[in-house]
Amino acid sequence: MNYKMMGRFHALILAIEAGFMLPALILSLVQGPQKTAVAFAVSIAVVAVVAALLFLLSRGAKRDFYAREGLICVGSSWIVISLFGCLPFFLSGEIPSFIDALFEMTSGFTTTGASVVANVEGLSKGILYWRSFSHWLGGMGVLVFLLALLPAEGFTMHLFRAESPGPEVGKLVPSLKKTARVLYLTYIALTVLNFIFLLAGGMPLFDSVCTALGTAGTGGFGIKNDSIASYSPYLQNVTTVFMLLFGVNFSCYYLLLLRKVKPVLRDEELRFYLLLIVGAVTLIAFNTNTMFDSVGDTIRHAAFQVAAIITTTGFATVDFNLWPTFSKCILLILMVVGACAGSTGGGMKCSRVLLLFKNLKRNISSILHPHKVQIVRVNQKAVDERTVSGVGAYLAAYVIILIASTLLLAIDGNSFETNFSASLSCLNNIGPGLDAAGPTSNYAFFSPLSKIVLILNMLAGRLEIFPILVLFNFHAWRKK
Repeated sequence: MNYKMMGRFHALILAIEAGFMLPALILSLVQGPQKTAVAFAVSIAVVAVVAALLFLLSRGAKRDFYAREGLICVGSSWIVISLFGCLPFFLSGEIPSFIDALFEMTSGFTTTGASVVANVEGLSKGILYWRSFSHWLGGMGVLVFLLALLPAEGFTMHLFRAESPGPEVGKLVPSLKKTARVLYLTYIALTVLNFIFLLAGGMPLFDSVCTALGTAGTGGFGIKNDSIASYSPYLQNVTTVFMLLFGVNFSCYYLLLLRKVKPVLRDEELRFYLLLIVGAVTLIAFNTNTMFDSVGDTIRHAAFQVAAIITTTGFATVDFNLWPTFSKCILLILMVVGACAGSTGGGMKCSRVLLLFKNLKRNISSILHPHKVQIVRVNQKAVDERTVSGVGAYLAAYVIILIASTLLLAIDGNSFETNFSASLSCLNNIGPGLDAAGPTSNYAFFSPLSKIVLILNMLAGRLEIFPILVLFNFHAWRKK
């Protein structure tokens, strides 16, 4: 185990985190209150000192770095940035409980959007900005950002593979460093475009920045108590469109830039994603048509909530907790499926669901034709058996974690709907659940133990489960 190299990566990540806190510090100095500015200043100093110490301790690190180190480094680094990133919340007193502050920060970095804050509008602008920016940084991945800056080396693929969403990870261009840069440039371009459209619709500058950051990371931290409900229909529609765009595999945008339109149109995962959206919006619109004043309002709210749930953004325009059971069941299904692989969205990912269906079809066909050799194909390409097996293992781990976390949450005595939807929501990085954890509520009522369980769920969901499970494996930490 190359502990020194791992320490070096943690030092780099903490240095980046300290640098990204500076805009929040400046905003707090300008807008106040003073205690929040002091909290950011102290937090930056603490993070910088820890980063410097890790740099000193990691001098002379060997370059040997393998998949095991990559998994552990990714899992532990997300815990570290959450622990240090929550310091401004706690030190400022705006979130006085450290567990609550950690929950809020983990929810931000993992782009979950589940909050323990009852009065969001009572938070200072510096804190609101840091919450929203944590979504943006976590959406594409802090290590992907780091890899875009690092010199290209052999060990970087292990980090990229461990953090990137989806069953398969590949390079858009031959150089991994250039791949990370392409991803982030696309990410930045879409974020800026979203910001411009929001600003053009009359949304205030600060609101536009925070909403664009939250939409880009598919996180869902709003800066108003009613999330997006008080904004105009135009702004809600813009947010709907961009939530869906950030739920698409970013490789599709790269292909479009290269004018390769046909491969994008033939992409099975993209087709499945769009089919789910159209089907869900249609069914929910029919099911909720008596709850709104016009057909236009019905379609707008149905489309917004479908986009918010399938992309795991978690914004809300209405309290879908009051919708008929049929519509809520559809939203629960979308929670599980999630967005496309290679996007900023969470969930199981459409590609995994597609592979599960195709593998199920193959197994049924094998029963009928036992001597026939059958291969699972996606986009007319054969999927290797290791990937298919990995999807099955992911599903097994997913179900076990969901059941275990629901049981642990049941200790608090809340309803099954509350416990199950909260576990499902955090594991899929969505934010709002149902019943007491609905879109107009928050997670403050959960006990400290339940919040820790949900924090682990959020981390497991964002990192595709295995990097977090590896942290609890004693054998993974051995030197050899």
